[in-house]
Amino acid sequence: MEIGGLRTDRLGLLLDQFDRAREMAEVRLTGLTDEEYLWEPAPGGWSIRPRGAATTPRAFGPGEWVLDLGAADIPASEYAEVARQVADGMTVEKVAEDWSVSVERVEEVLAHTGPVEPDRTPVTTIAWRLGHLHYGFAGHWEWAFGERRQDPKEMVDFSPSAATALERFWKSVDRWRDSVGAVTEEQLDTIGFSQYPYGSDPDEPYAAVLWGANLEFIHHMAEIALLRDLWQARTA
Repeated sequence: MEIGGLRTDRLGLLLDQFDRAREMAEVRLTGLTDEEYLWEPAPGGWSIRPRGAATTPRAFGPGEWVLDLGAADIPASEYAEVARQVADGMTVEKVAEDWSVSVERVEEVLAHTGPVEPDRTPVTTIAWRLGHLHYGFAGHWEWAFGERRQDPKEMVDFSPSAATALERFWKSVDRWRDSVGAVTEEQLDTIGFSQYPYGSDPDEPYAAVLWGANLEFIHHMAEIALLRDLWQARTA
């Protein structure tokens, strides 16, 4: 359905939101240099690194460069979501599996009361944020529209070249966007249409998965935009 030339159906709203966010992101990423792409604005941050120089326990990637990843845990920002999932019927064991943590850790999260302390997470580089988005979109395509076999963490060959990384990233995003554009109303309502192995996709209707993909894209691109502003202020 359209009103004033704008789509108001569920898929239309989700796609229009994503397309608008992408337009803004492409403009903001214009002129990204390798130095800026790999800039670490704070010590102890996460980035992409040569395999032999990885500083985090679960760094991953199929090639010479890997993406930093720390020890498995449930961040404070996800406590409320975990509580909702359990209230909606997800087992504690399944939540623990999704987050690669112990059942005891999930029970600790569920038992938490009072204000939640802000997460103390490492500052990540533009390279890390793009890499994180890239393997997410590649994996979400594979596990919804592909053969549902490849591990998302082995699908992206991370690169120290900003131009190469962006070229590969947008190609992966385009493939995902083209496939999502053909999703039916029935598929939007199908629980488990996406079997993406990291997270709760198999337990959610596909409309909710797309909503989450938009959220992930928008918030990481906003972070990248801020890093670009800080880089410009630093070198001015």
